[in-house]
Amino acid sequence: MNERDTLKINLAGHLEIGGCDCVDLAEKFGTPLYVFDEKYIRDMMRIYKNTIDGEYGGNGLVLYASKAFSCKAVYKIAAQEGIGVDVVSGGELYTAISAGFPADKIYMHGNNKLDRELEYAVEVKVGTIVVDSYSEADILNDIAAKAGIVQNVLIRINPGVEAHTHAFVQTARTDSKFGFSISDGTAENITQHVLAKSNLKLKGYHCHIGSQIFEKQSFVLAVNKCMDFIAHIKNATGFEADTLNMGGGFGIWYTDEDAKINVEGYADYLKALLNAVKAKSKELGLKLPYVLIEPGRSIVGEAGITLYTVGAIKDIPGIKKYVAIDGGMFDNPRYALYQSKYSALIANRANEECTEKVTIAGKCCESGDIIAVDVPMPKAKRGDIIAVLSTGAYNYSMASNYNRNFVPACVLVKDGKANYIVKPQTYEELVRGDVVPDYLK
Repeated sequence: MNERDTLKINLAGHLEIGGCDCVDLAEKFGTPLYVFDEKYIRDMMRIYKNTIDGEYGGNGLVLYASKAFSCKAVYKIAAQEGIGVDVVSGGELYTAISAGFPADKIYMHGNNKLDRELEYAVEVKVGTIVVDSYSEADILNDIAAKAGIVQNVLIRINPGVEAHTHAFVQTARTDSKFGFSISDGTAENITQHVLAKSNLKLKGYHCHIGSQIFEKQSFVLAVNKCMDFIAHIKNATGFEADTLNMGGGFGIWYTDEDAKINVEGYADYLKALLNAVKAKSKELGLKLPYVLIEPGRSIVGEAGITLYTVGAIKDIPGIKKYVAIDGGMFDNPRYALYQSKYSALIANRANEECTEKVTIAGKCCESGDIIAVDVPMPKAKRGDIIAVLSTGAYNYSMASNYNRNFVPACVLVKDGKANYIVKPQTYEELVRGDVVPDYLK
């Protein structure tokens, strides 16, 4: 366990998060249950913001990446901490706006934004939209013209840096649905296209080199390539970008195969990136750009855990032992998608010695419904509470009602208090959208 002061084993031998005993949480709120540590979320937002303020003169902005975990409460926290957010859909945008988040600090992404999403973004006065296609630039220019505004935009570029991560989440290769490649000239061509639009104001560029990255050099290399491109465009067109968004991708701890980085350690990743920007700006004779970063996973990933109750246990001698839980791929599809690895423990017997390795299986009618494999544990019993760690990012966000199971509720914990931030679903809500045509009645 990547221990910290708000995630620990208490004197009762139970896992505790944010001062709340996980056994008590399971009893009060039921399982499956997503639990988020508010202090950790705020600490992560602050370390990034303070690093930009201290190392870069405040000439930048942290953007919380909504796709990691989106709900009204997290936007309230982000607003209180003085950071911005990025959104990738009309739904995320609506959630942020409905939470009262300031629209001028919202950046909107997406490789295929719908017309209605662009119209809504302009309507609510989103600060900046990241353009990712020629047609989008054309459509957005028309929407902005009808609204009588000039919309700030960035262009997503592809620097050709391949981060060392899972192939399915690499996003900066030449062959990617995201962005325009620097190497083949398409990034320069789209720049010319956007600069010609009277109702779009090009502020600069955005790139994202992947996810779950632990190597600082990957970010440094991406900075160098982006800054070289900015210099090339300045020489070719006279346009000098004043904004550079370097995306996110900072890795987190899931298992002991991953590095254990404390909150302050993430400042080192950002410092390396910022120092590369400063050095390259000086080398190329460019002004220091306004730097944006988009950490999402590293802000909420380790802040979240998921609690489950053990049900059936199936031991196949010499093969495998399955410990079934009341959740599954409907609340965490990441193993099914990426074979993502997780750490877990029995929350009500957290200090007991691990005596076996088990596979944690879900309740879905699906052979691939697995949460984690080869997890060291004490001998599990029906009714035990299992805590799967580091589930704050891309778990609730990717959850579904598969097999018409409920998407679990979310609670926020701090100083021994727990409050709903996403309420539990009901059967009535599951069928709310169902309609029976008259001829079937």
